[in-house]
Amino acid sequence: MTAVSLHLPRRAVLADLLPASRLRTMALVIGGALLTAAASQLRIPLGFTPVPVNGLTFAVLFLGGAYGFRRGIASVGLFWTLGAIGLPFYAGASGGWEHATGATGGYLVGAIAAAGLVGLVAERGGDRHVVTSVAAMIAANVVLIWVPGTLWLAHVLGVPVVGGDGSAFALGIAPFVLGDILKVVLAGSLLPLGWWLAGPSDDDRLAAAPSHRAGDEPGQRQQSG
Repeated sequence: MTAVSLHLPRRAVLADLLPASRLRTMALVIGGALLTAAASQLRIPLGFTPVPVNGLTFAVLFLGGAYGFRRGIASVGLFWTLGAIGLPFYAGASGGWEHATGATGGYLVGAIAAAGLVGLVAERGGDRHVVTSVAAMIAANVVLIWVPGTLWLAHVLGVPVVGGDGSAFALGIAPFVLGDILKVVLAGSLLPLGWWLAGPSDDDRLAAAPSHRAGDEPGQRQQSG
């Protein structure tokens, strides 16, 4: 089933609705990195854990769905790279290699892969419906952000992954479950809403068009094929 889904034709994502130009991809990638950095500053420190509540998850998942696979990875990857070289892009206006590879480093790197997965699903039409959009974001958040983030947190802090209040699970997942659910539902709902506001895309209109009859003009038949 996975092999079949990978060979499905690529569908438009929300970013494709913008006027095409040579600078579009560059502007989207840079703008997405800046948006992710801004969302990371929406930060609520919890005190008992080095992992804060912030807007990173929402921004990453939304950008992945709106941008698609390659642009999503490029944008979040640029965010991580610029923060790693010292720009104040991470939570609390932090930056530098020690923050990129510190206690929250696993979440930051996992966010790149999460954006790519959500973008891949969006390119197969999964961003058009709330159920598939939210489901893809839940999978990406759990498998590609929570898992590597928690494993790396356990490594850096020298604590067990699970087992008690001092475990990486207790410090890096348990306090964030409700907030992440709310962020995923919000981000996953905004994508179908965006399509509804935009109206049918080009590929939707072609798919909905009636089959051409023998009396159609050759030019029309060629264009539809």
